[in-house]
Amino acid sequence: MELRKQAIGIDISKETFTACLGSLPNSGLAQLSKVEVFQNNKSGFNRLLRWAKAMVDTKVELVYLMESTGVYYQNLAYHLHGIGKTVHVVLPNTSAHYAKSLNVKTKTDVVDARVLARFGLERSHRIWEPPSPLLEELRNLTRYYVQLQEQKTVVNNMVQSKQHAHRVQPFILSSNKQLVSQIDRQIERCKLQIEQLIAGDPDLSARVNQLASIKGVGRLTVAVILAETKMFEGIENVRQLVSYAGYDVVERESGTSIKGKSRISKKGNRFIRNALYFPAMVACRFNPDLKEFYHRIIQNKPSKMVGQVAVQRKLLVLMYSLYKNGSQYQVGYNKVAPIPMAEATRDNIA
Repeated sequence: MELRKQAIGIDISKETFTACLGSLPNSGLAQLSKVEVFQNNKSGFNRLLRWAKAMVDTKVELVYLMESTGVYYQNLAYHLHGIGKTVHVVLPNTSAHYAKSLNVKTKTDVVDARVLARFGLERSHRIWEPPSPLLEELRNLTRYYVQLQEQKTVVNNMVQSKQHAHRVQPFILSSNKQLVSQIDRQIERCKLQIEQLIAGDPDLSARVNQLASIKGVGRLTVAVILAETKMFEGIENVRQLVSYAGYDVVERESGTSIKGKSRISKKGNRFIRNALYFPAMVACRFNPDLKEFYHRIIQNKPSKMVGQVAVQRKLLVLMYSLYKNGSQYQVGYNKVAPIPMAEATRDNIA
């Protein structure tokens, strides 16, 4: 039986992962192997490769497909990529939609591995490439910065609640304030690490200076966008970028009876949306171009958040356009002025 494609679907968790080999003949339906369980460590990775070697047809294309489940997929993905295997990493919501199309209602590790194997066989996916060491460091730092900010918000809420509670011991109040101070110090250290990393690479420094020329956008925001998009690597158009960030619009309308509200999907990179939240608020007030755009959007709208989200999306698209054009922002951004990147490099790291 001649095969057209082979795919190993992998459902991964913290300690273990399950794998299923799917084979697609030139004629006929996909065939799935028995599902095997492996440890999520180097020993398990090598055992997976031995298991696959004994079953696959070496003359036929083989891909490995897994979900981007937290950070648990990363070690396996890096390992497979490092030895030259073709790896696909998909968002969990895309595989969930695929499972629904198969009318799969049961969700177990075994079922998920079989679904992912079929997903790898029957759909086209982008080949996964790890970020460069520089961008990986930048992404780790910027994500840690976001996590520190989130922790600070939680502790600040605790401080507020305790201050208004009845008979709270002084120890609790002082302890919470100390926690906030400690987090603030770590935030400042993290920001310094990010700036030092940017300053150490001329190309990255130039790109940050270039995109930070947008009024309302700070250097940290630019660092997050560049890290999360791998400096827009593989992004071929605006629609793809918007979908990756979760700013694509979901509509609920059918016939005359269903007319739901349109909203963004939020099925994408949350760190990008998080980074653009406050810059959009600033741009709505102080960036002449985006201020006009914002007020036009919110006319006759019950919520101003619609305009705020539209400005977030606009900022992301603008950053992508400037990056691709090698241009620096000017007021009236539809007419951006190209500048040599070497000139942007000379700007001060502030």
